[in-house]
Amino acid sequence: GPFVPEFEEKFAQYIGAKRAVSTQSGTAALHMALYQLGIGEGDEVIVPSLTFIATINPVLFVGAKPVIVDVDPITWNIDPQEIKKAITKKTKAIIPVHLYGSVCNIDEIIEIARENKLLVIEDATESLGATYKNVQTGAFGDFGCFSFNGNKLITTGGGGMIVSNNQKQAEHIKFLVNQARDASKGYYHPEMGFNYRMTNIEASLGLAQLERIDEFLEKKRKFRKIYQEVLSNLSYIKFQEESDDASGSWWLTCIKIDKNNMDINNLMLKLKEKGIPTRRVFMPASEMPYLKKFSKPCPNAYEIYNKGICLPSSTLNEKEDIKKAALIIKGSLNG
Repeated sequence: GPFVPEFEEKFAQYIGAKRAVSTQSGTAALHMALYQLGIGEGDEVIVPSLTFIATINPVLFVGAKPVIVDVDPITWNIDPQEIKKAITKKTKAIIPVHLYGSVCNIDEIIEIARENKLLVIEDATESLGATYKNVQTGAFGDFGCFSFNGNKLITTGGGGMIVSNNQKQAEHIKFLVNQARDASKGYYHPEMGFNYRMTNIEASLGLAQLERIDEFLEKKRKFRKIYQEVLSNLSYIKFQEESDDASGSWWLTCIKIDKNNMDINNLMLKLKEKGIPTRRVFMPASEMPYLKKFSKPCPNAYEIYNKGICLPSSTLNEKEDIKKAALIIKGSLNG
């Protein structure tokens, strides 16, 4: 339908990329990026341990091996030094993630990739609107992947997007996500394709949401500031930070609580009783039974998981709601 190409075009403009291709989900976007770049059996792809599982599963979908590495304790994002250590003759790509809307050290990662002739697929599924040196996340790698899931900065109910400056590769992905059908010859499929396309109704939602993106971003950033104002004088609270020269989108504001004998689950229960919904940080991929064999120990990811918590950050909230939540959290920590 007419909304799909319009949404793709406006989204590409927003990111500053030549082309955007819509998909069914962020996971589908990552899968298609890996598939288009020819990554498969015998190849290795370096990924962070602290991420949503959908960063890693697509590597398995294409038959490649995920190499799971630890994160930086301050930004919570993939550590460039750990990437360097993990590179082998079989490494083909890196998937850096901008976790929770905090920008990873993308400059250094792109440099490592160039030196080692590696591909970069940016997982910007949580960082729409975040910038590094005034360039949008997703615009740095060979491909950038986005998600419009229900709770993301902008939503289409479900859905995703791939951006690229390589017009030819993007056009081929556009062909693949529609069952690789050559419509000029009726139902002719010259190669294997996927049922990964976005629906017209989802794209229409995306267009409406895109008009409000600045308003949503402003809210997310303001919410984080409120939490910082209320909580930063507690010495045992550390906010997830970002790289220098970056401006995060802060899809979720997250903190690490370095307090003796602090039980995160107990705290969350206490807050829930007071009407404050929180959630755990992602469990490190290295803890998943089917991924253990692809990972070395990741102490930083594990510590963040044990002590980290995501605070209410929905754009459905107003500043007053966040201030109230912050004060209740502070009271619960002191109490």
